[in-house]
Amino acid sequence: MQSQHHVQNPGSDQAQAARLLLQANLAYGESNSNGLSHIQRLRARQECRDYLADAFQLEPQNAGALGLLGRIELDEGRLEEAHQLFSASLQAQPGQAQQHANLGYWALKSERPALAEQHFLEALDCDRQSAAAFCGVAHAKRLQGQFDVAYLHYRKLLETGANWDSVYSGMLSCAQHLQVDRADGALARDAIALLSRDGLPHQELGRFVAAIVYQQYDLDNPNAEIFLDAASEDELLILGLQKTLMPNPAVENLVVMLRRAIIAEVAQTVELRDELQHLALAIGQYADRTGYALAADDDEERLIATINESIQAQLTMGEPQDGMIGSLIISAMYGALFHQHFAVQLGQWSLTDWPLALQPVMAASYYDRANEEAIKQNFDEKSAELCMDKVDVPQAWPAWSQLAFRAESSLKSVMASELGIATDNLPDTLRILVCGAQSGQRAMELARYLSDVEVIAVDESLANVAKGTRMASDMGIDNIVFWPWSIAQRFVADGHQVHWIEVGRLPSPAMTEVSLASLVNDASSAGAVVHMHTAIGEQTSGDRHIRNLIAEHKLPATRTVLRQLRRMVLANP
Repeated sequence: MQSQHHVQNPGSDQAQAARLLLQANLAYGESNSNGLSHIQRLRARQECRDYLADAFQLEPQNAGALGLLGRIELDEGRLEEAHQLFSASLQAQPGQAQQHANLGYWALKSERPALAEQHFLEALDCDRQSAAAFCGVAHAKRLQGQFDVAYLHYRKLLETGANWDSVYSGMLSCAQHLQVDRADGALARDAIALLSRDGLPHQELGRFVAAIVYQQYDLDNPNAEIFLDAASEDELLILGLQKTLMPNPAVENLVVMLRRAIIAEVAQTVELRDELQHLALAIGQYADRTGYALAADDDEERLIATINESIQAQLTMGEPQDGMIGSLIISAMYGALFHQHFAVQLGQWSLTDWPLALQPVMAASYYDRANEEAIKQNFDEKSAELCMDKVDVPQAWPAWSQLAFRAESSLKSVMASELGIATDNLPDTLRILVCGAQSGQRAMELARYLSDVEVIAVDESLANVAKGTRMASDMGIDNIVFWPWSIAQRFVADGHQVHWIEVGRLPSPAMTEVSLASLVNDASSAGAVVHMHTAIGEQTSGDRHIRNLIAEHKLPATRTVLRQLRRMVLANP
């Protein structure tokens, strides 16, 4: 609830101005609180302005008040006014670390990172302990492409207790650009910290984590010894399996080898011991994220078939849930439980009926897939999947699971401050159409962090449409819909206005009935901003080669063919 900050009347104008400034700072802090709604924050921002106006009446050149008003102007995109206020504050009271840091953040917003670094260094000259200035240096270094230097700055901030979202987000951005050429315990601890932090797009750490794991297990050494028990206690490996997709052939072989070692032990002992369950569950999540493309030998496949038959018999006999948990964990390492013959019988339990540690695997392998399948039934495009085997139905891609960190703002303020567009005649809620690449994660981020929008995410993959719809529901984001092209075309043809259009890439050649140009032209007929992204790389060279092989040799697009081709590529890189 919005609090009100009441001020007593002190004896002097200077003391009263100081009290007003204190209350203004409290209100400004509320205006940046993630725990409040956008409307509440706007009210706090206005309250802050009111306190500052009263303070200026008493003391027109109050340095602190000038600086705080500059922060408000900076937050609202009025960069020139902000610069004038910060400079006036320094003129009134030279040597303020805070105002030098503010000028640094002004320069960052002005896309001048080298100038920003100078301002932040001046702030540190005034106050060597300024965490805000030190963090600013890290941001400036990152934006100048000095990722290794920025990364070390972020690490230092975390070591000193500055556990800010912006620090973790910046560190994650830098990590994607680092080259890992040796085993480094500090890097492993950093990766664990990033993977353990909520609110970060962990899927973007895949290459970084893979490089660390590669060095830790000495995977370029054919004689390296891998111990199953040691791997089962490796926090970084398990977090990487749970939260990322590690695109490294040697790391994939490691995962395949560990999975084989687990099932070999189970074949001998007829049980999955507790010490291996955590690793087995993580491999189950990872296998799901790959679309179950990991290679498996014939003897593994035969053993898994036997285990699945055993589960089927247990369910038919009405045996208790506890007796089949180990078998379900093993089965989920090799295939989606939703695809098994006993899938319908699993539906007698809800997700929360299962042990807590098992729930992420059960969600990925069964419940999420069931929900997404129900969503697909609402669209005509589902008919194209009816003749496919369950395991050959396309899976959502790319494999994203978390949204990137963004500060909440409004689209109208962005249009006014950055594009100079008059927004007075625009409605309270603007409609964004996101087409093509990044129509999942990107569209969700726009819906979550822009307070005045409705988002229509358009994708030709029905799997992506279903996953986006489910995840929006899970995250409680209700100002977004995910549609196939056919519905988006009808929506625009019916005359509905769109105010902002984002195009990630052109529709594929398979979409013969879609004209992106006419869709954009019709949607923007009443005036709209069209934002074109170029060179978004969703496919690796390996993806393209496999697609080319399937097309050239007219191979069926099945899971079996895909696994055969991947095995051939991995064997002959």
